[in-house]
Amino acid sequence: MTVTYPSSLPADRPLYGRFLRRVQAAFIDAIVIMVAIFAAVFIAVTLNSDHLARTLGFSIAIGWLLYEPLLVALTGSTVGHYLCNLRVVDNRTGGNINFFKAVVRTLLKAVLGWLSFVTMATTRRHQAIHDLATQSTVQIRNLTKASPHHYRGEQTDLSSAAMPSAGRRLLVIGLYLVVVAVVFTFIIGMAAENLLSPACLNLSRRCTRGEEIAQLALGGVALTWLVVSIVLIVLGWRGRLLGARMARAES
Repeated sequence: MTVTYPSSLPADRPLYGRFLRRVQAAFIDAIVIMVAIFAAVFIAVTLNSDHLARTLGFSIAIGWLLYEPLLVALTGSTVGHYLCNLRVVDNRTGGNINFFKAVVRTLLKAVLGWLSFVTMATTRRHQAIHDLATQSTVQIRNLTKASPHHYRGEQTDLSSAAMPSAGRRLLVIGLYLVVVAVVFTFIIGMAAENLLSPACLNLSRRCTRGEEIAQLALGGVALTWLVVSIVLIVLGWRGRLLGARMARAES
């Protein structure tokens, strides 16, 4: 099975699914699995059979575990991938990845969740962590059925001579992350000291309603810290942070 390209484009130019397109595929797959679960529960309740309920429950559990690995290994796509015109491709062969890789890929995606997709913005072929670990990419299956906002080409600028060295980018990213960590740690520490009582902090008594709201707010600050750190990593690796910027071409 191969990816189809219009005659006006080179056949050796793979185009990669964008983040939102891949999220849509994952959402469709989640719906497929949920429908299967609800159908099994409905059948078990309707027939009122404990044996059937156990059998269906076991079957659904196995089906949920094997759904993505089997479909990706056999056809290159889950239902969501297919409906979103995507295909998982083995980097080495250009065909489907094997079953073992498909299992590893699925497990990593399940464990890391959306964090696995962060590297899509920092890799030439828009690979998530589970793609990198299994030497795979997610490509457009048939470009004639895709819109321009569904895909991106290879990010050749990441290997441009104008890009600072990887070591320099990593160093600058690290410095930014340290500064951000110090700032957010100070903010969270000061807020906790002023908004939460020692008894609440030490869990020696139940926190008041106001303290519970303050804890939620501090959780939001911590989440902001995570988001800011991810953005800095992406910008830094793409050569857009002061201290490790990609050189601009002279006009």
